[in-house]
Amino acid sequence: MTTLGASISRDLLLPGSLWQLKSSFNGYARLSGNELVTQVARGRSFQVALDQQPNNDKDQISSRIKVRLLEDGYVCWLNTSEFFSKACQRENWEPLLLSKSKIKQRLPSVVKWVEEASKQPNQYLWGGTLGPDFDCSGLVQSAFASEDIWLPRDAYQQERFCSFVSYELDDCLPLQLGDLLFFGTSQRCDHVAIYIGDGRYFHSSGKANGNNGIGSNRLFPSVEDSVSYYYRSRLRCVGRVARCHDGTTLP
Repeated sequence: MTTLGASISRDLLLPGSLWQLKSSFNGYARLSGNELVTQVARGRSFQVALDQQPNNDKDQISSRIKVRLLEDGYVCWLNTSEFFSKACQRENWEPLLLSKSKIKQRLPSVVKWVEEASKQPNQYLWGGTLGPDFDCSGLVQSAFASEDIWLPRDAYQQERFCSFVSYELDDCLPLQLGDLLFFGTSQRCDHVAIYIGDGRYFHSSGKANGNNGIGSNRLFPSVEDSVSYYYRSRLRCVGRVARCHDGTTLP
């Protein structure tokens, strides 16, 4: 029988078991390789993936384990050798599901968090969610999570998760503080920003056609603002956060 709060050990890493991190970690795309897909902040919880094969070879201390992050349902791989003394077991986990009205009340603080993050030296980091370096959806997810509003991890998932907002490209009146702007092609969303009012939005964009980090751009760009022009041409839709993620895995 395991003990609640017990430090992690290889023989306890059973499929379906629940754990909470005492430190922050990188999450990877695969069992091997260095492709960062997310970062997992101290205090977050995970479930060992149900299809995870137990590894009893104690000599393989650098192996990874497949997990499902509980707050957003995101699946990734963690380096087990890093967290044997930095995670503890938990018995259960329940999502915090805020009402629409409570979410709306917290949006000014979400936007303030992004503004403060933009003031720190930073650059774009694919998979970044811890800061000061973020990718686009990592910035948005972390901003909302700062107010206990959990969203899916990736931009295309966030687009599907939000309530659709009808608008005209040259009219920002339907848009509200904290709405999410989704960019990409007609086939797929690949970028997200958070609306802060007056036709302006914050986002973390890359070097190519972007700011290489967190910056503010406009839906109605001036002639000199090439970044805003680029993203305006790729605007797909606007979404409103009206619910909290319940932890289920999204496609």
